[in-house]
Amino acid sequence: RSDKGILLRDHEGTFLLSFAAQYGSTMLNCSNPDTPSTLEALSPIFNLNAIRPVVNITTVTNVAIRFYIVFMFVSAWFVSQQWENEFTKWDPENCGTSRISIPRTNLWVPDIVINEIMDENTAPKVPYTYLLSDGIVRDSQPVKAVTSCRLDIYLFPFDIQNCTLTFNSFTLKRTSESMFENSKSKMATMGEWELIGIAAKKYTLPSTVSGFYDEIRFQISLRRQAMLYVVNLLLPSCFLITVDLFSFLLPPNDVDRSLFKMTLILGYTVFLLIMNDLLPVTGNAIPLINVFLSMCLTMMVGSLLETIVVTSFLHGSSNYSRAPRWIRVLFLKILGRLVCLPPKPRDRNDTVIQNPVTQGRRQDQDDEDKALQELRSLGRVLQAIRLQVEQHLSKSLSTEEWIQIGLIIDRLLFILYIIFITVSFITIIIIWVVSYNAA
Repeated sequence: RSDKGILLRDHEGTFLLSFAAQYGSTMLNCSNPDTPSTLEALSPIFNLNAIRPVVNITTVTNVAIRFYIVFMFVSAWFVSQQWENEFTKWDPENCGTSRISIPRTNLWVPDIVINEIMDENTAPKVPYTYLLSDGIVRDSQPVKAVTSCRLDIYLFPFDIQNCTLTFNSFTLKRTSESMFENSKSKMATMGEWELIGIAAKKYTLPSTVSGFYDEIRFQISLRRQAMLYVVNLLLPSCFLITVDLFSFLLPPNDVDRSLFKMTLILGYTVFLLIMNDLLPVTGNAIPLINVFLSMCLTMMVGSLLETIVVTSFLHGSSNYSRAPRWIRVLFLKILGRLVCLPPKPRDRNDTVIQNPVTQGRRQDQDDEDKALQELRSLGRVLQAIRLQVEQHLSKSLSTEEWIQIGLIIDRLLFILYIIFITVSFITIIIIWVVSYNAA
């Protein structure tokens, strides 16, 4: 025994534990400048792994946390911790090394946990820690587990998620252990997510038992890579809406547009069912992309209903009576000119058919001979023919009016369809951009 320390001996070697008052720590002297001698000198310290490595029990152990993200949500990280062990300091020149790997079970390790982990850590265990000559212990462990994160999917797929990972110790209070952050971000590209940044903040919270404890919260900002969803969801929907829009150019008299539109709706429904796995299923709001896809399907269904109405006018017009005057004025004169479908001028050949009858009525009755009787008989025949022709012309005029009304309605709804699509798309894009900038 001496004034400066305690001299210990065993059958493998000799080392000196000298308490240096100016450092408040323990210095190790190695018998030889090599790694085995250093490990031999550290052997008695391994028996102290159950206690916090401080000479004075009131000394605070600062634990630095370095956080390396590899993947998120099905999470994979590297959590690196660093603290000082006051029992394990040596002179690198005397011991021949400045760093040595030690089994974790031989040293005291802080009980820092991650609160957001929802499942067991399935990452392989790293059994060693690195011990430096100045007493610093560096411990890096991989973590692979499912973590909880509150998702805001309103802007999906242009969303930015802010997830929190909380590190704290439940057994050691602030008087004995203090954590401070030293975060690094080296997230590997994951395809769907891009790491924006990591912000760390320390909180001191009251304990339910006594005292206070420290807590570090890492705010992780992730931006979703939207190209996958733009190519697989948004662009196909826009293409199908464009095809549905151009289907209005098909002549309704000659082509069954309803069959084409029904096929389009069926194909889009199957497309949504196939791509349903790409859409988020959890969140605190309805994503704008769901509104967009529902709007596309609604417009296709509305287009089909419009086609049914127009087809009814075109093919059932022969059974309709002549349109009322206010309908003819509203559609044929006002809306027809508005949509560039003015009414067609009436055929002047109708007067030619009526002239022989009119002239038959004006035949001079000069005498009552046989020729006059024949003319009267011929006049009655012409009168009957005239009635038949007028009835046919009246029916044909009614049919033409209803057909023209149907074409005007088709053109009007086509224009309204274009306006509605344009306004809806611009509105959704503006909401997306404004909300994204606000986020």
